[in-house]
Amino acid sequence: MNMPKECIGHRRWAIAEGYIPGWSNGPQPALESHETCCILNTCERPAQVELWLYFEDREPAGPYRVEVPAQRTRHVRFNDLDDPMQVPRETPFATLIHSSEPIIVQHTRLDSRQAENALMTTIAHPL
Repeated sequence: MNMPKECIGHRRWAIAEGYIPGWSNGPQPALESHETCCILNTCERPAQVELWLYFEDREPAGPYRVEVPAQRTRHVRFNDLDDPMQVPRETPFATLIHSSEPIIVQHTRLDSRQAENALMTTIAHPL
């Protein structure tokens, strides 16, 4: 079966809500509380992606740079982002995402501060 060779998605996305709890109740790394942005690149070229974080009480941080290979997906845990700075814990933030290629972005949060874990996921907002 031949897969379609088309780029789908948008080059800019927004995730208006972000928060990484300061602690977790589950084993790490699988059940560590985290924020994730799942990126799908259906293009025939790698996508160079920049993430910019916006805060309530400080200047934006970024760019955090990741590459999503051609016709692949990449799950980016905000907990692991540390260049240009570590994403702060227990601090609300929002994210703007810019890509060199059209991509699809989904946002997922695992909050394991309680023994009964809460998983939330939603499509990011295309711009």
